[in-house]
Amino acid sequence: MTAQAATLPSARDENVGMALGLAAVMLFALTIPMTRMASLALPPVFVGAGRAALSGLLAAGYLWAVGARWPRGGEWGLIAWMALGGVFGWTGLMAIAVRYVDAVHASVVSGIIPLATALLAAVWAGQRPSRGFWACAAGAALVVVGYALLRSGGRLHAADALLLAAVLLCALGYVAGARLARTMPAAQVGSWVLALCLPVSLPLAAYTWPQAPAPWSAWGAWLYVSIVSAWLGMFVWYRALALGGAVRVSQTQAVQPFASMLLAALLLGERLDALTLACGVAVVGLVVLGRRMPVRQSLHPDSTARPAP
Repeated sequence: MTAQAATLPSARDENVGMALGLAAVMLFALTIPMTRMASLALPPVFVGAGRAALSGLLAAGYLWAVGARWPRGGEWGLIAWMALGGVFGWTGLMAIAVRYVDAVHASVVSGIIPLATALLAAVWAGQRPSRGFWACAAGAALVVVGYALLRSGGRLHAADALLLAAVLLCALGYVAGARLARTMPAAQVGSWVLALCLPVSLPLAAYTWPQAPAPWSAWGAWLYVSIVSAWLGMFVWYRALALGGAVRVSQTQAVQPFASMLLAALLLGERLDALTLACGVAVVGLVVLGRRMPVRQSLHPDSTARPAP
């Protein structure tokens, strides 16, 4: 048996990995609907900061329990980029945006995260994506902008700008995380970022703590995005990648926008019309096609990518 064959997952591991990958995607698919549910009753800044604070405390406990080493050297800079992108940028801007647009709308926009991640990874590494990749990226962006214009009567809502900024920051965090995972166990990457953000997230969460009573459904939604979306779900995802292989399991991410739309319709009673479904299919199709276009990768393909938390 060759060394390469020895590293390939068995058929059983592939199947278990795919099942866990789909489970993780479904866990993350609830993020946008739950964020909207929480943000309609709780201050959006608290939803983002409180999520980071609670998940940071859990992450700190995990790192202490496993005896994880402290970051060193250039890892600190990558952690800073991850904090800006994933901890504060994505969660904070998303929490504000979904107060003004529904979760179905936000799910369509968030569907371009994989292409944005690939684009930023190429730029960071000094690579030159192919014309086909650029065409797919431009096409997906045009579909998203066109959808936003049609849904808002011909004028872009300020929330759409927040959503696009959140997508770019999320992608930035993923690229930094992929580089960090080359020198640190992947399962510890997100935990270190959350734990090291505590000096900022804890005071901000305390300062923005809700003054008015909020329904239990809002608090339950906040607990979900804090515990499952921001922290627990990543262990399921990384286990899926380890068992089934990153290249195959990462394809389950294509399901997430549709799962988010369906869950938003079921949980929040939002409208899931033909326009939304058509635009969602177009975005996901262009993302899948774009990721097949030639771009010489310096990072391990999709090794630490995970669905938008």
